[in-house]
Amino acid sequence: MKRTIVYAVVALLIVSSCNNVKQSKESKGYAEVNGIKMYYEIYGQGEPLVLLHGGGSTIQSTFGRVIPMLAKHRKLIAVELQAHGRTGDRPVDASFEQDADDVATLLKHLNIDRADFFGFSNGGTTCVQIAIRYPQIVSKIILGSALCKRSGMPAQFWDFMKQAKLSNMPAELKEAYLQVSPNPAGLQVMHDKDAKRMVNFRDIPDEQVKSIKAPTFIIIADQDVIQPEHAIEMHRQITNSELAIIPGVHGEYIEEITTLKSNSKEARFVIPMLESFLDKGRRK
Repeated sequence: MKRTIVYAVVALLIVSSCNNVKQSKESKGYAEVNGIKMYYEIYGQGEPLVLLHGGGSTIQSTFGRVIPMLAKHRKLIAVELQAHGRTGDRPVDASFEQDADDVATLLKHLNIDRADFFGFSNGGTTCVQIAIRYPQIVSKIILGSALCKRSGMPAQFWDFMKQAKLSNMPAELKEAYLQVSPNPAGLQVMHDKDAKRMVNFRDIPDEQVKSIKAPTFIIIADQDVIQPEHAIEMHRQITNSELAIIPGVHGEYIEEITTLKSNSKEARFVIPMLESFLDKGRRK
């Protein structure tokens, strides 16, 4: 009987220990950042990697399928940007520059002096602005379907954005927002701010793009909304950069929520490729 009790206690201690390890590797919270409450989630341990979601998205709708893969070897800091998901809003238009300022301020709040960054779509353009405005906090960057020039999109994209309506927003993104936001009415606000930001988008000057010195990995899909020529131009302008064009559509290479119906599982070979880039030149 005593032996049985001892085994039971040991088993409970092991379970408790495992639970504590899991809790120590995952946390979430809010930070007061430049006038808004900014939501973030932290996963894993190791070198910090900041994840920046796409337009109209949340942490989970952009990165939900790849967070478990990336968190095996790194400390992930996933954020939700102004007016998106659980993060608050401010009474001014959204901009990629402001998003960059917000991320830099959040990292200071979290006592992270330097990190790698992985941004997808609008988050990729925010990554570009972080590398330009805050080079001292950037180790490496991954630009997933990022936009630097209006010519990087087909002409019809800009015509569509002028007429953008919430009813045309992908249902998966609307559902993802409503699942996490404490303010359902904010869905319209988020949509309108994102649409206005794109309608008013101005080219990032060549000299600013060329000023990026951090090792950069540029990735798009061959059927992306970003045109291949634009990714190639970015690759030529950023001296220390690599380029990958993956079969599929916008976001399929990270299994973004609107692409799940394809069931392609591309992240299984894309994530090891990105991890290899991030680990290159670093001591093990």
